[in-house]
Amino acid sequence: MHGSNLFSRYLRMLFSFFKKQTVTPDLSFLGVDMHSHLLPGIDDGLKTVEQTVAFVKELHALGYKKLICTPHILNGVHNNTVATINAALDIARKALADAQVPVVLEAAAEYMIDDEFENKINEKEELLTFGKNNILVEMSYLAESNNLLEVIFRLQMAGYHPILAHPERYNFYHGNFDKYEELKDRQVLFQLNILSLSGYYGKEIKKVSERLLAKGMYDFIGTDMHHETHLAATKAFVATKEFYNLVKNTNLHNQSLL
Repeated sequence: MHGSNLFSRYLRMLFSFFKKQTVTPDLSFLGVDMHSHLLPGIDDGLKTVEQTVAFVKELHALGYKKLICTPHILNGVHNNTVATINAALDIARKALADAQVPVVLEAAAEYMIDDEFENKINEKEELLTFGKNNILVEMSYLAESNNLLEVIFRLQMAGYHPILAHPERYNFYHGNFDKYEELKDRQVLFQLNILSLSGYYGKEIKKVSERLLAKGMYDFIGTDMHHETHLAATKAFVATKEFYNLVKNTNLHNQSLL
């Protein structure tokens, strides 16, 4: 039942896009997608290298020049390492070169903030970053990580710049906007999911994402691409004037990653 409800919501959303003013999609003003799950077979994203090539072609057609893949690292669920991620990156790069797809493909990770991640920091393990020592982190959607502030502090003391993935999706902050302000005061960077602005994840998340965007609290925007439904919904949304009206005159820094 849950799956059918999600599909019905997706169809309604697509129908609403058709009623809106549409434009030719052009994400070249961003240039870089810094959050995606396009590497084949290592997390809950794409499963085959053939899918990777197909999705990269589609994203390139939208205007992206560089794609930074960020597989999950979550103990007991997605037990990725620097080695497993780099191996999948090598496979994807070779396939893209063979297919002559002119996109720069890089990889970092999306680290779950938990005790295991804190241990990695304390043990000074190699961590996957992008840009100028940026590191993408996330929390459970159920509750704030109990070691969130400690992890942020330790990362910053080690010279990293933590980027909180999709803060608009943490429902436990929606009733307490001061938490967002506190994190920004601690120099945490925020990454917005494109589909949050579309209503894909629900009206409340759309509302919060628009508020954070209007306040200039986002630093980056990403697709968080996992599967075909994400791709179709993203293509539909970035073909609407609404998307460009929402993000115009914002201070997003994706271009700095080129």
